[in-house]
Amino acid sequence: MPHRQFRLPDLGEGLTEAEIVRWLVDVGETVTVNQPLVEVETAKAVVEIPSPFAGVLVERHCEAGRELAVGAPLLTIDAPGDEPSAGALAGPPAASLPESRSGEAGDATTAPASAGSGSGGPGSAGPGSAAGRASMATGRTPMLVGYGPRSSEPERRRRRRQRDESANGGAPAASTAAAPAAAASPARSGRAAAKPPVRKLARDLGVDLSLIIGTGPAGSISRADVESAAARGTAAAAVGLVSAAPPAPSAPLVPAAPPAPNGHKETTRRVPGAIPDDASFDPATGAWRIPVTGIRRTMARAMAASVFTAPHATEFLSVDVTEAVAARERITALPDFAGVRVTPLLLVAKALITAVRRHPLINATWVDGAAGEDAEIRVRPEINLGIAVAGPRGLVVPNIPDAGSLDLPGLARALQSLTEAARADRLRPADLSGGTITITNIGVFGVDTGTPVLNPGEAAILALGAIRPTPWVHRGELAVRTVAQLALTFDHRVVDGELGSAVLADVGAMLADPVVALAWS
Repeated sequence: MPHRQFRLPDLGEGLTEAEIVRWLVDVGETVTVNQPLVEVETAKAVVEIPSPFAGVLVERHCEAGRELAVGAPLLTIDAPGDEPSAGALAGPPAASLPESRSGEAGDATTAPASAGSGSGGPGSAGPGSAAGRASMATGRTPMLVGYGPRSSEPERRRRRRQRDESANGGAPAASTAAAPAAAASPARSGRAAAKPPVRKLARDLGVDLSLIIGTGPAGSISRADVESAAARGTAAAAVGLVSAAPPAPSAPLVPAAPPAPNGHKETTRRVPGAIPDDASFDPATGAWRIPVTGIRRTMARAMAASVFTAPHATEFLSVDVTEAVAARERITALPDFAGVRVTPLLLVAKALITAVRRHPLINATWVDGAAGEDAEIRVRPEINLGIAVAGPRGLVVPNIPDAGSLDLPGLARALQSLTEAARADRLRPADLSGGTITITNIGVFGVDTGTPVLNPGEAAILALGAIRPTPWVHRGELAVRTVAQLALTFDHRVVDGELGSAVLADVGAMLADPVVALAWS
């Protein structure tokens, strides 16, 4: 049977590399077309890559935790059927990889089994398979499902994770001794579901994972669960279930996430500053080591590039938003907004969009010229509004494409949908590219104001601070009014002080008086 080599495809938006998060199949397993094979993390999202053809996985060219360049060999499958013809081997070069939006596979090369894994053009599914027969009938390779966005069905993901973790992962086997107390431990089917860093922490603390009831997603065991077990003295050594080797020095405990308002533990967001699950504890130094990969690495690079490339300037404005808050309550009661959250951020976003329409130069980007050429400022015709969101894997800035074309109900739905997708880690790579101006809500953290950093390639970012009852001079008299703090950071190469002040003042004027917003919209 021929060996078919599958290369890492371009997952969209010009990404050049991806990190292997975990393999969903082992060498020797039989796979089918469109079966998820591996989970990879790009600079923008976690993506599952499906199999382009059926067969037996014979080689994985990169292990979990390692980076792989786009176009590099990812895996080799021993596919059933006849050896492909010369015509099947012909095709575009290996570097020509489709983007995830097209829904097509990356480069798949074919070689005879005796030759090992070779290179060449795209291959097709074996003629003996259903996918191969469909390919021969239509003259096209089978359409692959699953490229680009992560599945939006959490139940399906949870089942796959349980299957994978019960079959593949694992801590080193430890000699065990029977103990009467073991009979009282919670019954488990198979191996406890926990990430490798959590398993390592459990080994360091001497905690037996089989004695813990997980509070994470789908009952998985979290770092907080292990630390709580260690604090309660339920270490495995106490019931005689671990080897005689002494445990490593105890790691410092990390506070678990507080209960959600509904009384259930929050599983999608962590306490700010808590040690992440992918950290490892160094018993020798007592320090945690946090790998800088994926979104964390991308955000660090982007922020450093932004700060050291674009000259930042920030202006501040306090606004009496009492009338806007009252208008928000009336808007919420309208039938068009049934089932949609009308938040202060929505009203600020709408005001910013209107201000951008009045001052289009702020919706621009600075482009350095090539050698010997002058730089230029490019003004974007559409307003792609970025929303800074603290997601489960770090800060992300997805955007609402052409937000300027949406009415207020449409903007409310788009904002709600995008925020929920970000917090559930269901963003597509396309959601994180192409923004033209950004808004961030730091007031939800109880912060009055700040100096936000520009999203690279954009000329401005607006921060909404806390909204509080404040003593305020209203119509010549001192009164308690609802006051919001705004901060606008802009690229001083593109935006001068006059333009930045005009945009910020316009946003403030519309929030202070909804009639102004109506007149300008």
